[in-house]
Amino acid sequence: MKLRVNAQIDGFDLLFGDRIVLSHRTTCPAVVMARGNPEITMFRGNFRISDSPADKLVPTAWRQADGGIELLHDDAPVATISTNLNRLTINALLPGYDRLRVRFHAEPSECVWGGGEQMSYLALNGRAFPIWTSEPGVGRDKSTELTRIMDAEGMAGGDYWNTNYPQPTFLTSRWLAVHLDASCYSVLDFTDPGCHAVDVWSNMVAFELFAADGPLELVSVLSKRFGRQPQLPDWAIGGAIVGLKSGASSFDRLERFIEAGAAISALWCEDWAGIRETSFGRRLFWDWHNGERSARRYPDLKTRIADLHQRGIRFMAYANPYIAADGELFAEAAGGGHFCLRTDSDDVHLVDFGKFDCGVVDFTREQSRAWFAERVLGREMLDIGIDGWMADFGEYLPTDLRLADGSDPMEAHNRWPVLWAEVNARAVESRGRTGDAVFFMRAGFSGVQAHCPLLWAGDQSVDFTRHDGIGTVITGALSAGLVGNAYSHSDCGGYTSLHGNIRTEELMQRWCELAAFAPVMRSHEGNRPDDNLQYDSKPDLLACFARWSRVHLHLAPYVRHLCNEARDHGLPVQRPLFLHHPHDPALFTVQDQFLYGADMLVAPVVEKGVSRRRVILPGAGVWRHVWTGNDYAPGTHDIPAPIGQPPVFYRPDSVHAALFEGLNEVLER
Repeated sequence: MKLRVNAQIDGFDLLFGDRIVLSHRTTCPAVVMARGNPEITMFRGNFRISDSPADKLVPTAWRQADGGIELLHDDAPVATISTNLNRLTINALLPGYDRLRVRFHAEPSECVWGGGEQMSYLALNGRAFPIWTSEPGVGRDKSTELTRIMDAEGMAGGDYWNTNYPQPTFLTSRWLAVHLDASCYSVLDFTDPGCHAVDVWSNMVAFELFAADGPLELVSVLSKRFGRQPQLPDWAIGGAIVGLKSGASSFDRLERFIEAGAAISALWCEDWAGIRETSFGRRLFWDWHNGERSARRYPDLKTRIADLHQRGIRFMAYANPYIAADGELFAEAAGGGHFCLRTDSDDVHLVDFGKFDCGVVDFTREQSRAWFAERVLGREMLDIGIDGWMADFGEYLPTDLRLADGSDPMEAHNRWPVLWAEVNARAVESRGRTGDAVFFMRAGFSGVQAHCPLLWAGDQSVDFTRHDGIGTVITGALSAGLVGNAYSHSDCGGYTSLHGNIRTEELMQRWCELAAFAPVMRSHEGNRPDDNLQYDSKPDLLACFARWSRVHLHLAPYVRHLCNEARDHGLPVQRPLFLHHPHDPALFTVQDQFLYGADMLVAPVVEKGVSRRRVILPGAGVWRHVWTGNDYAPGTHDIPAPIGQPPVFYRPDSVHAALFEGLNEVLER
């Protein structure tokens, strides 16, 4: 399929196959230019970015030229549009013009999705989404007191569009996808129903276009473009990963889970390298070194890991791309030239992470990528038997430092998570463990899919709030899946506990119900473990976690089938309803339930105090309720949803029907 130009009386249309992509008219130009005047502030991964563009220039005429189109102003060329197969490139010709606004054609009632991992809205219509990886914020809702407090404490409240993983790609219900092939700051703006606008901080932009007959084919094409993940290993999809961070006693606590009948795939101890206490809560000591501090926290760790392996239980750890200035590895990294530098000297650029400073490992430098992959992830982690880790952060690259390759940090910022993912994948590959060792990330950008085997939804608040609670996990998985991320999961129990916001038993139980129907089920003790309930705090909670871990294990054969679909077709494990039912526009905005593959539907309870919920059963043919065996016709139903029985349905004609039917027995054991 190629791009082609159709001249019109007052402009032109640019078509991709039979779909109009740009519709340029004198009264509504496809491209507008300006000169930027940005202001950028960063504080601990939270950014405030504004712009006051000047000298706005609107083309007044156009003409066809060799290789494309020239846009004119006062009869002089001011920009060019060139096409090559599915690639559209726009260049501003005037010096200093470094802001481009491109208006893509929109049709009435056209729905739009994408934007990377969006936590608040699956359908993007009516809103603008800045594409800039950052901390997502705490609360993420400017009408709430928690968000206002966090904003006052350090710009940390966030908003609906803040995300660890943005991506300048959008899909529409015309089954067309548009991808901005750039890492600079941009904004996807869908506030005008008459167009899909993209603002780009550059004098040149390149877009890639994709089209298909339906959403399944379109998602498959996009996943191939960005790279498909290696399949998850059997150990990761069968049973629960228990997250504990109480030092050596974590091993003793794990036994409680086993005695309670939990199906355990791995023990995850993010505090393996040590801890420090700060006003935010219990933080890790960012010195990825199996040395003195680690030995005090986890004596004889290598032997303990080997003992777990003998029992069929893996061990997972934690790392991020920063090194604490007061850690043992800092001097070695500085001496090897592995840190980003200040702009005014050759000193290491230090970033304040909240009561401690860190150097940023410079991944634009090959020697530094190799050093971190081998010295840290290889020798300190994989070589002692660690089977995977949380590859945290990646969003914090400041814009006021100096990079080894000379690139502009404003351009490098968004691609930093991709470089970080490459380093992790490189380490795993170096030990021949691709498809076995698993690291998981929250940060991302275009291309992270090819390297990161598993996403996690970041740091949700420990509550049911609309923009930062349990429900955002579903939205994040569905949106990220549309742009090529097959596997997503969350911190079972939530993470962020601040200003009196603590976990409840209800939240912990509901999160188990949700986590059991993700490809990976993993618990987290949160940022303030001593203030919050844990799954081993009470017998009832421990029993709850054990039950749902067995459900997760029971579904492993079906999840393996979904992993095969991800490998072969790039389809996500958790899917929006419209992916298999594209002819029903009412499904386009549904974000609180999902298809688990094509044959199972899960409608988790993500509201406080709810014992029933509205469930949409799509398509034709009956759906069978897992817990009662009752069959329901397609449509909208009010379904009982007591704790312990979230609405889950399956297709009775599925080849996996016998497996699904056995869920009731598993849950009752």
